[in-house]
Amino acid sequence: MDTIAAQQLAAGVRTRVPGLADELVRIIAVQNPGYRRVGVVSDEDLRKSCHDNMSSVLALIGRDDATEEFYAAARCTGRRRAEQRMPLDDVLRSFRLGGRLLWQALVDQARSDGSVDAEGLLEIASWLWEVVDSTSAHVAAAYHAAEQQLVRIDEQRRATLWEGLLRGRAKDLAFAHEAARIIGVPVDGPYAAVVADADASPALGRLLAEHGIHSAWQLRAHTLVGLLSLDSPELGIVLKVLRDALTVPAGVSLVVHGLADVDVAYRQATLARRSVQPGRVEVAALADRLPEAMVLSSPELAEELIRLRLGPLLKIPAGERRILLDTLETWVATAGSVSRTAELVHCHRNTVINRLTRIEAVTGNDLSDVPHLELSLALKASWLLPPGPLA
Repeated sequence: MDTIAAQQLAAGVRTRVPGLADELVRIIAVQNPGYRRVGVVSDEDLRKSCHDNMSSVLALIGRDDATEEFYAAARCTGRRRAEQRMPLDDVLRSFRLGGRLLWQALVDQARSDGSVDAEGLLEIASWLWEVVDSTSAHVAAAYHAAEQQLVRIDEQRRATLWEGLLRGRAKDLAFAHEAARIIGVPVDGPYAAVVADADASPALGRLLAEHGIHSAWQLRAHTLVGLLSLDSPELGIVLKVLRDALTVPAGVSLVVHGLADVDVAYRQATLARRSVQPGRVEVAALADRLPEAMVLSSPELAEELIRLRLGPLLKIPAGERRILLDTLETWVATAGSVSRTAELVHCHRNTVINRLTRIEAVTGNDLSDVPHLELSLALKASWLLPPGPLA
């Protein structure tokens, strides 16, 4: 069968496209329930798509010189259905249904005008399904391109909402509801925040979910931030799961109430993470690190405290410095017990006394007159603030 005869047959069917489009809309409603289930494509939208694509398919039959303009309707359909979040499988199923309807229309047309014999109809069928396949390919390509663009837009929107949450914008109730909808978390209820190094386990959300804890996570610069929606203000199971799963340092906030206070929880979790001494891998709960958090919250005062209570001690040779700092830290932790300190640092009590005397000589402080709280905070600050006591 020559191409002219095929084109003439297709042209005869094109006059019936308006009615065929109406019929295809009815067929899709019955045989492709995905459209009805998703409910985002109106009848008018669907009919126009059916009309334009059937016209394009018929125009392509018998042509070897098809240009991109012949696929404009297919690309438009692909983009629009992606924007409507219509599953691609359902879209392509409708194209197959349209192909079957066009095939029947071509057969009916051939019988009515007697222009095509059985062998010619086989060639028409081959042309038709090649065109349907190529048209479907253009639909899929446009769909995927639009989908990728939508993913980028969604990611940007999600990142913007996260930034807003962490900066306190959820105190605006409208913003809180929008963020909750997009990120997938409730507006109210107990929350805790987690801040971990960026290479934390990607399975944290799943592991927490297995214990009934819903969470949302966002990579932010070199940090992984998590929001944990809790059933109760208890953090026991949260800390257990995180400590079992994480192989990087992390911090966990106190419990706050609702998205409106997530910015507070984020700052707390950040402080808790910073309370982990360099080189250590642990999950620090702010509730257990309040003195460290206070030190980190006011680095200027912390540096002054280090200078007053430890300053000269941090300038002696590293070997002696390490021994004296360890002894002092243990002595403070034991509330000034020389005997207990000797047990813990594995030396004679006279050695402890000699070391404490050496510390007094170096720092110019009488340890009996310095509050243990100040010494404790100074020691913690020296570990947490750069360059560190052993640098």
